[in-house]
Amino acid sequence: MKTSEKKLSVGVLASGSGTDLQSIIDASEHNFIDAEVVVIISDKSDAFALSRAKTHGIPGFFVDPKGKDRTAHENEIDTLLHSYQVDLVVGAGYMRLLSPGFVKKWHGKLINIHPTLLPSFKGTNGQRDALEYGVKISGCTTHFMDTEMDHGPIILQAAVIVHHDDDRDALATRIIEVEHQILPRTIQLFAQRRLLIEDRKVVILPGDSWKKKHKVLPDVLYSEGY
Repeated sequence: MKTSEKKLSVGVLASGSGTDLQSIIDASEHNFIDAEVVVIISDKSDAFALSRAKTHGIPGFFVDPKGKDRTAHENEIDTLLHSYQVDLVVGAGYMRLLSPGFVKKWHGKLINIHPTLLPSFKGTNGQRDALEYGVKISGCTTHFMDTEMDHGPIILQAAVIVHHDDDRDALATRIIEVEHQILPRTIQLFAQRRLLIEDRKVVILPGDSWKKKHKVLPDVLYSEGY
């Protein structure tokens, strides 16, 4: 289901290795999504996400936060996003908290992925915190960003069983495989204009199902809309 001939232009913010970024690039290159990554921005000069950008011929930029206040740093990011005519900004392992001012500028056009079932276990150590708490089920969440950390309206979630002998890395490996499914799917839903924000809820309008079109993983529960 395509809404227009022009593909959605996606700008990605990433601080690390960029595996979630790679899932978006792969989905775009295989025409699973009506979107393409047009710019990649990192706050780390050695982020492997920037190497992925180079490999795929996508403009990549290190925007150094040092010696600047948050506003100045984010203004540089905002300028880059606008210069590449970005329609949707995706936080894919971006480890810097965005300011309320930046979030408001991109309201409804700014999504994030988090490796737990929000609202539980927010922050940078979600998988470890979930294990230490003793949960039996974990997973991942895509959501629109708002002015609070890991708080905005939830778009998709997928639940992953926690095994009794899991350590953080084992659980994270299984969760990230599902992240690589629900993040591109979320972008496609946005490209199809099927996401409506109503207060804290996201309504997903009727349309195609990736459960019927693409691989699903055993023992994973996908939320409505996948």
